[in-house]
Amino acid sequence: MKDGNQEHGNSSRTKDTEDFAEERSITSRQRARSQLSSDVEEFLARGGAISEVDPEVTADPPRKPQPKYGSRPI
Repeated sequence: MKDGNQEHGNSSRTKDTEDFAEERSITSRQRARSQLSSDVEEFLARGGAISEVDPEVTADPPRKPQPKYGSRPI
């Protein structure tokens, strides 16, 4: 037998699952692609430019590793 709290918790969990499933549906992905495509077209129409960056380029240059072993207090 379920009490009111347990039943409410299950329904909200089901709702979250349904929302998550909607985010992953084929139609929602098609809508997102369509929106992205129209945004890119608008950006290019306003004079924007898209440049390709080489895969080995990173925003953060490599840093020297810093020893952190034992640095936390107990």
